[in-house]
Amino acid sequence: LPQADRRLVDQHYGQLRLKPFYPALVAYMTSGPVVAMVWEGYDVVRCSRAMVGSSGAVGTIRGDLSVHIARNLVHASDSVETAQQEIGFWFRRDELVAWDSRDRDNIYG
Repeated sequence: LPQADRRLVDQHYGQLRLKPFYPALVAYMTSGPVVAMVWEGYDVVRCSRAMVGSSGAVGTIRGDLSVHIARNLVHASDSVETAQQEIGFWFRRDELVAWDSRDRDNIYG
């Protein structure tokens, strides 16, 4: 698994650059492996944010698996537009896989 470099983290979290916790965030995000993913599907932003949850929400990734609010173990884009921008930070277009699920018609009718 690749480690995020400083430039990538600065792009992704640039809007937080002036916050007092920013240096610690960058140090944490560049301290180990990162698994970046792109999800697609019906209402994917709302659904993924519900799964991710907040650090205290039982039954969510953050609520059940995070050990400290400053050690956020998962990020989910807050809109399709933000997701498109963030995908561009982490992936080249040729790294994204386009495929049609055989279940698509059954799931989405």
